[in-house]
Formats: sequence, structure tokens, C-alpha cells
Amino acid sequence: MMEYGLIGEKLGHSFSKIIHEKLADYTYELCPLAKDELDAFMKAKQFKAINVTIPYKQDVIPYCDVLDDSAKRIGVVNTIVNRGGKLFGYNTDFAGFLYNLNAHDITLKDKKVMICGSGGTCKTVTAVAEYMGAKEILVVSRSKKENTVTYEECIRHKDVDVIVNASPKGMYPNNGESPLDLSNFPNCKAVVDVIYNPLKTRLLQQAEQLGLRAENGLSMLAEQARCAAELFLQRPIDPARTAIITDTLQKRMRSLI
Repeated sequence: MMEYGLIGEKLGHSFSKIIHEKLADYTYELCPLAKDELDAFMKAKQFKAINVTIPYKQDVIPYCDVLDDSAKRIGVVNTIVNRGGKLFGYNTDFAGFLYNLNAHDITLKDKKVMICGSGGTCKTVTAVAEYMGAKEILVVSRSKKENTVTYEECIRHKDVDVIVNASPKGMYPNNGESPLDLSNFPNCKAVVDVIYNPLKTRLLQQAEQLGLRAENGLSMLAEQARCAAELFLQRPIDPARTAIITDTLQKRMRSLI
């Protein structure tokens, strides 16, 4: 039985084990699952609590007996706690992304926000943008879907203020990839990439070259992990730990580079 850990399809990029084991005194395992393994894993319930990442944040919802208000509203679960065989689903990504924006003084109020990617993370980013009072939210998808535009169509929106990459495009080991060319958006002032490995994706590198605010997703990861650990242990964890862990990891990664 796994006590605490992370499930997802590919986890070679993940820092979650390092973060959780800095937050609390428990062993945290990375558990990669193929799509045909998810059903058996969830039905077995052989865990105390888990985090969920790409591409299962929506797929796990039917296995949850109870959803908190945030998970229910957003339609995305990234944290599951097993209480006596009953699975409780939560969304701590909302708090994580909101923390990331506030920590870097990026506001979405009255802004036109463009979100790359239409999966589970996009739903969370959209919820945060609505909460902060964004003027308009534009979702970009690889294929045409309801309430989205394609990457070919999005370049018509020259007035975008903030761009958020909520897709895995550019994530390790595909470091050289980018979801779009920022030079097509002359009004853009800030770019946020939920990816944290590498610290500077190709998208963020271009943002810096163009003189834009450029922030990665490491703070989001650390804060959502802190919130998840509070749910795991049913006790508060000092919010100051998020900034300390984020700073420690950034320094370690930069020294490795």
C-alpha cells in the first residue's frame, strides 16, 4: 500500500516528491500509471492520500465519493484523500495558481487573458482568472472545440494582456518546444507558464527577450503541495514554507544548470 504519492502518466519531470518530503515527515512516492491501469488503481484504493496530475485530473472524478466546492465548481481534482475507504476529492491547484500570480504581482483584473491548452489545468486557470476579475478569457486549443479558438486563429487577438501556458508544451524533456510565438501579441505584458521543469521554457525565454514579465509554475506547485499536505495530515502547515521551498528549489536548479 502506498501511503502518499502522485499519480500521472509521465512523472519524470516531477518535483513533487522533493517538495512533499520537505513539507512533512512522510514518504511520498511517484506512481506513473498507463491509462489502462488507472481504473484498477482507483478501485483498489491502496493509498492514504494522493495527488493527481496530467492527464487524469478529470478522469479520477467518478471515483470520488465526495467533492469539495472548489473541485465541484472547476470540474478538476488534483488531490484525493482516503478516509476509511471513502474518497474525498479536492482542487488545491486553484490556491496554487492564485498564490503564484499574487507572489509575482501579476493581476488579471480587467485584463484580456489568453490560456494555451484546454485540459484540466486550463479549467483551474480560468476559474482563477474569473475570480480575479479578468475582462475577457480566451482559451486556445489544438483542435476546434466549443468556446475555444485554434492556435491559427488566436494570432488575430493582438490585444491580449496576459498569456498563460496551461499545456505541457515545452515541458521536460521537450524543452525546445513552445505553444506560440509571442511576437504576434504586441500588447502582452506578462507571460505565466505553469511548467516548472525547465525553470525557463522556450516560451518564457522569448518573453524575457521581449521585455515581458515571465514567471514559471514552481510557486504554484509548491503552494498546491502545501495545501494538499494540510489535507493529507488534517493540520495546518505554515504558509511561509511555500516561498522557502520555492527559493531552495530554484537555487538548486540554477546551480545544476
